[in-house]
Amino acid sequence: MGTPDFAVPTLAELIAQGHDVACVYSQPPRPKGRGMALEPGPVHAFAERAKLPVRTPLSLKGADEQAEFAALELDAAIVVAYGLLLPKAILDAPRLGCFNLHGSLLPRWRGAAPIQRAVMAGDAETGVMVMRMEEGLDTGPVLMAERVPVRRKTSGELSAELSRLGADLMVRSLSALERGAVTPQPQSEQGVTYAKKISKEEARIDWSKSAVEIDCLIRGLAPMPGAFTEVKGERLKILYAMPVRDRGEAGEVISDDLTVACGEGALKLLKVQRAGKGVMEARELLKGFALPPGTKL
Repeated sequence: MGTPDFAVPTLAELIAQGHDVACVYSQPPRPKGRGMALEPGPVHAFAERAKLPVRTPLSLKGADEQAEFAALELDAAIVVAYGLLLPKAILDAPRLGCFNLHGSLLPRWRGAAPIQRAVMAGDAETGVMVMRMEEGLDTGPVLMAERVPVRRKTSGELSAELSRLGADLMVRSLSALERGAVTPQPQSEQGVTYAKKISKEEARIDWSKSAVEIDCLIRGLAPMPGAFTEVKGERLKILYAMPVRDRGEAGEVISDDLTVACGEGALKLLKVQRAGKGVMEARELLKGFALPPGTKL
C-alpha cells in the first residue's frame, strides 16, 4: 500500500525477495500536465509494469472495500507513504498485521512530513523505522530501525537515501518476523513530536531569522515545495545556499555573488528558480537578472 516514489523501492524489493504480493493499493490517478490527463502515481505505474493487480479506492471506510481487503487473506500488509487512513477493520485483517515504513526516528516526527521536518528543525540525525500499525498516529511498536546523519542534505536527498535503506529494512523485518526472531518494541513516551504538513506560508523566508535557521528551512523544503522570497516583484525559490560569516541589514544583498544578510550571519545563494523557469545556479541567474548589492529581498 503506497503511492509516491518513496514507496517504489520497497515494492521492488518485496518482489525481488520472492514475496507473494497479492495486490497493490495506491491513491487514485490524478490529473497532471497541460492536458490534465489522469496519471497513475509511481507505485501504481510500477505495479502495472510488474503485472500486479492494483486497487485505487478513494477511501477504505466502506464495508465493501473492507470486505474485499479481508478476502485477500493476507499474512501482512506493507504500508509506505500510502496517504489514506487505515480503519481498524483494515488494520486487523492481515494475520500478522499492517507494517508501516516511517521516515523518522519515532516517536520524533510522527505524522505527514517527517523527513522535511527533521531537516527544517536542524536535527543531526534521522532515520527510518518499520512499525506495526495501530489506530493512533504512528504510535505502534517498532520492529527495526536504521539511523543516518543529516549533515547538509536536502529533504529530497535524504528521502532518496531513506527510501533505499527502508526497502532493505522492510524485507529484513519481514524475514525476522517469519522466523519469530523479532519482538516489536513499544515506542518511548518521551520526545514525541509531530510532523504536520508544510503550509504555503511556512515556505516564505523570513530574513530576520539566523542564517542557520534559514539554511535548514531551505534544505528542508528542497526540492518541493521550495522556500521562497520575493524580489523585483516576482517570487524566487531558493533551493540551496551556504551560511557564511558576513553581516548586513536582514534581507539585503551584500555582495556581487548573491550573498544575502540574515538576522544573524548571511547566506550565499547557490541554486535558485524563477517563476516558470528551471532550477539554475545563482551565477547563471545574475547574467540576466541583476541583483546588485543593496537589493532588498
